Amino acid sequence: MKHINVGVIGLGNRGSGIMEWVLLKMPEVTVTAVCDAYEDRAQKAAEVVKEKGGNTPLVTTDYMDVVTSDNVDAVVILTAWESHVSIALAAMRNKKAVAMEVGGAYTVKECWELVNTYEETKTPFMFLENCCFGRREMMALNMAQLGVLGEIVHCAGCYAHDLRKEISFGCENRHYRLRNYLNRNCENYPTHDLGPIAKVLSINHGNRILSLTSTASKAAGLKEYIKTNKPADDVLQDATFKQGDVVTTVITCAGGETIVLTLDTTLPRYYSRGFTVRGTKGMYEEVTDSVFLDTPEDREKDFTWRANCVGNAASYEEAYDHPVWKRYIEEGVQGGHDGMDWLEFQAFFHCLREGEPMPVDVYDAATWMAVTTLSEQSICNGSVPVAMPDFTRGKWLME
Repeated sequence: MKHINVGVIGLGNRGSGIMEWVLLKMPEVTVTAVCDAYEDRAQKAAEVVKEKGGNTPLVTTDYMDVVTSDNVDAVVILTAWESHVSIALAAMRNKKAVAMEVGGAYTVKECWELVNTYEETKTPFMFLENCCFGRREMMALNMAQLGVLGEIVHCAGCYAHDLRKEISFGCENRHYRLRNYLNRNCENYPTHDLGPIAKVLSINHGNRILSLTSTASKAAGLKEYIKTNKPADDVLQDATFKQGDVVTTVITCAGGETIVLTLDTTLPRYYSRGFTVRGTKGMYEEVTDSVFLDTPEDREKDFTWRANCVGNAASYEEAYDHPVWKRYIEEGVQGGHDGMDWLEFQAFFHCLREGEPMPVDVYDAATWMAVTTLSEQSICNGSVPVAMPDFTRGKWLME
């Protein structure tokens, strides 16, 4: 399959951005169908395709029109969290390759449905966790695989992003987060932080997640924000949000490693993914963008290290940048999110053309997404440990 016809399903901010700045700029890819539950979004996307792609796509509000179209080879699912899995299942059953955007699962059952349908149909599937393609995440992965950081013991990450405006104006902007924050209390967006960590720890490839516990703070941030910034919104003024402001999840792995994830989206703060890798010979920390190695030089500057070495990760790029990024920089970085979006779709289409395994596969999707529904169970039952299913059915042991 040299040329790939793509149907884009979901054309809000994320979907329209991916279509315009990535898909329509990729050679040998044509957007032949656009779909959104809101007709105006679908029509606007069609106009962009005509202008920048030079063709007239199928325009529809029903995703079944896309997954059954003879003029579509692959679908890119960029819809609300709740619909990701059902659309992916329909696409795989109709032999359309799937690139599915991230989000947490609502039940363990739907995670198993993803895995089972993939295994039954053998339809290519990739989970679009773009942070797995971040420059620093891939540099830390390379350092870990080369043994520079020693034996990895502990990792941490967060999705720390002030989303109060996006959530509070969810009705006006037709955004799905509002209804989720009103009705659920969980680690609702675990994959930006967990995805790169799972790659470092070889989760599903020689290691696996055993269990997790989650604890949620009270929900006060949105109430305060709405009181100040949407005083005329009588509905939200009186609303009770179930989603805790800060959710902390502790994960244990078969290899003995631990992971701490933090969801922090409804209090004032700066953006961070908090990506941290700790090993017996050193560490990488995203918040300070720093590497600390167990060398005489770094040990001697221990007490002055923070002042003198914060932001020193750039000095390790020449030696430890991942080969994918070295090639990417030579070719010219493009696409959204500092190039991560471009790299993930480049990987998807390459694997689709060559018949190679996807770098973020259905087993990754099921495992990482399951964190959401398992965290919800843990919180609901007083932060009790909850077991993670083995979605690989033992295959993780063979890699």
